[in-house]
Amino acid sequence: MAIIPKSCDVLVIGGGPAGSSAATHLAQAGIDTVLLERSVFPRNQVGESLIPHFWKFTDLTGVSEKIRQEGFLAKAGGITVWNGKIHQIRFSDFGYTRPGLHVERDIFDAILLHHAESCGAKVFNGVAVKKASFSDCQWPEIFYTDKRGGGNQEGAIRCRYLIDASGHSSFLANQFKVRQTISPQMNFLSLWGYFENALFVGVDRRSHTAEALATIKPVTFVMSFEEGWLWHIVLRGKASVGLIVPTGRTRGMDKQQREAFFRQTCTRLPHLRNLLEPACFIEGSLQFRPDYSYYSHTICGENYYCIGDAAAFVDPVFSHGVQNALYNAATATLAIKESLKNEKQRLRYSQLCESRMQQFYGFSRALSLGDFGGNGVNPQLVKNLMKSLPPLELELILVASEMTNRSENFRQMAREAGVLGKFEERFLERIEGLAF
Repeated sequence: MAIIPKSCDVLVIGGGPAGSSAATHLAQAGIDTVLLERSVFPRNQVGESLIPHFWKFTDLTGVSEKIRQEGFLAKAGGITVWNGKIHQIRFSDFGYTRPGLHVERDIFDAILLHHAESCGAKVFNGVAVKKASFSDCQWPEIFYTDKRGGGNQEGAIRCRYLIDASGHSSFLANQFKVRQTISPQMNFLSLWGYFENALFVGVDRRSHTAEALATIKPVTFVMSFEEGWLWHIVLRGKASVGLIVPTGRTRGMDKQQREAFFRQTCTRLPHLRNLLEPACFIEGSLQFRPDYSYYSHTICGENYYCIGDAAAFVDPVFSHGVQNALYNAATATLAIKESLKNEKQRLRYSQLCESRMQQFYGFSRALSLGDFGGNGVNPQLVKNLMKSLPPLELELILVASEMTNRSENFRQMAREAGVLGKFEERFLERIEGLAF
């Protein structure tokens, strides 16, 4: 069993897409990097829908070919049924030559983590981080419990920089007490599970059996209902189905009652009911996550960076989660690499990184939840990002925003940023052409 070192240049907490990508960026630059992950991979994880933007980040770390070789399902776009209106988006209409993907996250995440290790990062699974001490501002000390081999060995490691990619546990944000759940009006929880033999929605707008995946590309299917919204994502051999409902809806329910609620809701909702008619629920697959969307007031400091879900989580109606994680990893590690070259400027680099990551989170939150100026969204940062996006990418996002009823504030920001008027007529034509 490999021994965890006493010190390193950068310590990464968490081996999900954010942590593994950050470790890869650093290791490829020759930086001494240690990654501690509490779970043993592969491990279950939700968030199977990836939009094509993610490829540019996996190209940077050199893992794209390994992902391609795995043979994940290529998705052509998305279809939503929201408040009775049906819309479709095809990525190819916006200049994307590579597809989105439907991935089994246990396999996808393991590919990224193994790639980080192959690039020179020292990866330790089965190690749970417990506390971080910043009493010595030059060298943070991180305390952990090493559970490998069935033991519980306590230990500590010092590092020059700490990256928190601990996911929903938000290790540092909770320790610093800067994590904030969004307003009660948009406070949801998620329930999700898996079905065998479900039908899937194809790019041809029809439902098909799994055998048709050989010839017809699937789409991510999203639908609103009276209490929230749902997703249906076809995978290899099963389908992921999730319900997003107000936090109070399952309050007081035990595990058995939550499963009964989930299965009953799935069988009564139109469209979803039809997709699941020939399907069989995979027993024991139901999972639950409260405190659905949140943000952190501060995510970067002189010697620490919170990235991915450790910093914030946004309602995933537009599948931004993995993209945000990969973007954060690239941004934070760039700041760290520059800080290692010029320690006197490390506070400035962390401040720049904070601004960029909060901008990206704010953009996603404004798009997904319709926030304008509240709940951790800085409107000016969002508008600045809008101005910098390539026209086709911005147009895709604006069109996507029209697929739900949460677009008014987002479009208002686009108008104030001066980017909507450039193609508003074509944008409206495209919106009208998407409905069916």
